[in-house]
Amino acid sequence: MTDTIPTAIIPTAETTPLIDPPPHRDCPVPPDPESALVAAVRAGPSGLGTSAARLARELTLASDPGPAYLERPWGDGTAAPLYVPAVERVDDALAAEVDDRLVVWAKDCGFTDDQADLMRRAGFGRLAMLAHPDTDDPDRLLIAAQLNAAWWAADDLYADDSKMGATPTELPPRLALVMAAMDPVAPAGEFSVPLDQALRSEPVLVALNSGIEHLTRHASPAQVQRACYATFAMFVSWNSYAAWRFTGNYPPAWEYLAARQHDSFYTSMTLIDAVGGYELDANLYYEPRVRRSLMQAGTASVMVNDLHSVAKDATDDKPVCNMVLQIAADRQCSVQEAVAITVDLHNNLVRDFQATHRNLLSVPSPQLQRFLRGVRAWMGGGFEWHATNPRYRS
Repeated sequence: MTDTIPTAIIPTAETTPLIDPPPHRDCPVPPDPESALVAAVRAGPSGLGTSAARLARELTLASDPGPAYLERPWGDGTAAPLYVPAVERVDDALAAEVDDRLVVWAKDCGFTDDQADLMRRAGFGRLAMLAHPDTDDPDRLLIAAQLNAAWWAADDLYADDSKMGATPTELPPRLALVMAAMDPVAPAGEFSVPLDQALRSEPVLVALNSGIEHLTRHASPAQVQRACYATFAMFVSWNSYAAWRFTGNYPPAWEYLAARQHDSFYTSMTLIDAVGGYELDANLYYEPRVRRSLMQAGTASVMVNDLHSVAKDATDDKPVCNMVLQIAADRQCSVQEAVAITVDLHNNLVRDFQATHRNLLSVPSPQLQRFLRGVRAWMGGGFEWHATNPRYRS
């Protein structure tokens, strides 16, 4: 097959201009298109502990150009390479330290020895080490390891893996309890008693509650809620997948991709500044061009996951949605042809992120520049983790 993905699906920095706000009626001069960014930057760093030394450290980290992008082989090497940032750090001793702490924590949350051993073999501590190279503090890296392990456990046990107990019709109420575990609801008298009991009854719920508590000790309220609400948006996509699997009416690739963009490694990337020990102001974090760059990075990174997961996803009794499988079904083409299309989509998304990042380098915010470098590092580290993880070797 020679079909290619419709260009409307692939955003490009060159063809999608920033939409500026309309000028005020009483102002003869149109507003500066950089106004939102400039206003946030002028506000400067804020919060307890802000100092000249910290600002200087952030400027040094932000100004470091970091590694290049490169094409890397993956899988068995027969498919086209993936265009990704180079890995910034490999420290096996640090990864092992975080994984050791993660296993202790998992058992404390109620996971069995076998389940905790699966977490160790999955290497979520290694993922944190690879994806967050701007800190070598194992306690901060443990935040990312805990929450990623808990998100993966919820995905496997509740959403994806039928052999592990995932049931489409049970997913929505399970996710409602997950939200209560992550973002505690207000006390409701006698009705809070059974809720509290339920939240302590399952390791996944305990783990997500504990992971958020750990994040809270190192992050601002805004950073905590950013992670929570990105997770809750991700759950909307999970419920869509459950409905598709239950009915057997799987979506076309474009609809799956729309859902996948909110069920991506964007959720993991919300932790970048909290793990790094600083905070990107909300008005910068949610500025349209910055958010677009994060969505590009998160979606590109989750395409890496889809590509590495094809064999596993296709063997489930109720096949899991996967970009490769959706393209193959849409176009009645082979999996190999669908892989090639997905690789092309991934590489275009990465190049778009690269272009957007380049355009944002002129913004005089060390926190923003450090965060964007952190996003790039997450992409390179996430690829390395998938490429070396036994979970994704068929």
